[in-house]
Amino acid sequence: MPLPRFQLFELEDLPWFPPAIRDLATDYLHFIEGRFDLHKPVVTLLRRALEQSTLSRVVDLCSGGGGPVLALYEDLLADGVAAQFTLTDKYPNLTAFRRLAGLHPSGISYVADSVDAAKVPRELMGFRTMFNSFHHFGPGAGRDVLQCAVEARQPIGIFEIPERSLATMIPLLFTPLYVAVATPFIRPFQWRRFLWTYALPLVPLTCWWDGLVSQFRAYTVSELKGLTRGFGSYDWEADRVPIGATPGHLTYLLGIPKGRACR
Repeated sequence: MPLPRFQLFELEDLPWFPPAIRDLATDYLHFIEGRFDLHKPVVTLLRRALEQSTLSRVVDLCSGGGGPVLALYEDLLADGVAAQFTLTDKYPNLTAFRRLAGLHPSGISYVADSVDAAKVPRELMGFRTMFNSFHHFGPGAGRDVLQCAVEARQPIGIFEIPERSLATMIPLLFTPLYVAVATPFIRPFQWRRFLWTYALPLVPLTCWWDGLVSQFRAYTVSELKGLTRGFGSYDWEADRVPIGATPGHLTYLLGIPKGRACR
């Protein structure tokens, strides 16, 4: 049985929070997702959803440091799916965006301006994705994100690793240690990464607090389904699947417009 859900605050959500610390924290998350292949369950789900929606363009919302986008792009390409990803965020990590776009200029691009997941510009057409970011939105705001996609007739996929269980929370108590061990291996090398990790440990503390809060904010499958009530013009699918060798699960929600290919 899941723990009660609390809509606590994450430091990286606060507008006054230093962008340098936010970017270094999202860099760490990007590194962990890639190092442990946490994106693997998403590949099959996203490939199927792209085929059903007849789309090849993906608009990634709340991209942070890039999350699993690079690994997903490369795995889909290896499977013969030439998807094109556009990275966006309310607080864009432009250093990370430029680096990823430079690795695959024809397949990964980004929007340099701030993009609100609940107010996506109409010109950003494509399959909307959110990786480990939907829990940042309370039920009302989360429903606004879904409604924005429905009104634009764009499909949406939400993929979340955080879950409200002691089994996932207890290991996160040691996050500062994980960040300290991982930092020398995170690229690109930056002296400020070492400064804000070892001399003044704001990055480890940010990742520790935000990581624990993420678990308390996580949605269950039934809660995600509840947020889709009234959006009957879409086919919705929500479930939870194992991540693999790593403990934990991936909780997902897929929504595709009924009766027609998406524009």
